[in-house]
Amino acid sequence: MQSSRVAQKADEHVGSRIRQRRSMLGLTQEQLADSLGISYQQIQKYETGANRISAGRLFQIAWALDTAIGFFFEGLTANDAELPRPSDHLDNRLALELVSSFGGIESDSIRAALLDLLKSLSDRRAA
Repeated sequence: MQSSRVAQKADEHVGSRIRQRRSMLGLTQEQLADSLGISYQQIQKYETGANRISAGRLFQIAWALDTAIGFFFEGLTANDAELPRPSDHLDNRLALELVSSFGGIESDSIRAALLDLLKSLSDRRAA
């Protein structure tokens, strides 16, 4: 049935966004699980989309990850073909590490200089 496949894709998308946010904050599955009072295996199942997340649990996860609930649904559409794939660039471990490290830089001027450097490097690569 098409609607169950779309629901499964939504579960996978939300789980992927949980993993992204957790990684961006530098948290392990165990740390997130401890803050929620559940097992890390349950976090694994949520992140893979194997288990559905209730509205109440998603609210707890959003609070634990210091983000709005809407974050988990960003990029999600009803059209199965338009759903982001796990290979999206934000799912890349290096990109997540870069974002996490960048957020740890306290100096606005250093962050601005790094951003300019990254932009110039990516412009050269595209040329």
